[in-house]
Amino acid sequence: MQKAYTAVLGARFRMLLQYRVAALAGLGTQVFFGIVRLMIIGAFYAIPRTKAPPMSWPETINYIWLGQATLWILPVWNDSEVAGMIRTGSVVYELAKPVDLYALWFARSIAGRTAPMVLRAIPMLILAALFFGLTPPATFAAGCAWIASTASAVLLSSAISTLLLISIMWTVSGRGVQDIVSPLVWTLSGLLIPLPLFPEWMQRVVVFLPFRGLMDAPFRIYTGNIPISDCAATIGGQLAWTVALIVLGKWALSRGVRRLEIQGG
Repeated sequence: MQKAYTAVLGARFRMLLQYRVAALAGLGTQVFFGIVRLMIIGAFYAIPRTKAPPMSWPETINYIWLGQATLWILPVWNDSEVAGMIRTGSVVYELAKPVDLYALWFARSIAGRTAPMVLRAIPMLILAALFFGLTPPATFAAGCAWIASTASAVLLSSAISTLLLISIMWTVSGRGVQDIVSPLVWTLSGLLIPLPLFPEWMQRVVVFLPFRGLMDAPFRIYTGNIPISDCAATIGGQLAWTVALIVLGKWALSRGVRRLEIQGG
């Protein structure tokens, strides 16, 4: 049975890798917004102050370019094909398959996070390293921990994305829930502003939310802002949220399937 989900993930991944022209077109946009973010946050660092900022400027540069490179990890783009099946009722064909429906959608979500990211991340990181000040990980151990944390971020994002898909069973279009969650993801993941630059009272809140595990955690591990001694706990927090959201998603799916009506049935 496990081979079925691996096959779905692989097929979906290979299909999404075909959109190379779109990835190259989006690369220029991501570079532009990366430069804009550097200019805006750089103005903040240029302000004279008596207390050192929580992140050094080189760490912030790395943080920003990693965000631009791994933008597609974020669960703000849902699987339109699955969403369409839920809205039209053709999801009944999915229910007839001898597979676990949640695992099937979760595998598709992993592919939907990783394939577009791979297409954009590699050239983005090369450009940022050559022209925009991106430096290697703080240490070799930090680099290894960053890879593990990024993989955990993909799983966490896929769990959030799958849960958002399931929510369509309770709504007309699913846009309402997506429109509420997307701003939270953009803001609280650290993409718009590095989370260490938030006010201290707000940091005490966001540290307990799942969104920081999408970007803030792996980026700060990469830069060394999170020491190696704390990496295991940080990655453990990402995985704990992933498990919790998977359990919630499975429960929501089981409830949604029982109430689902197809052609009045």
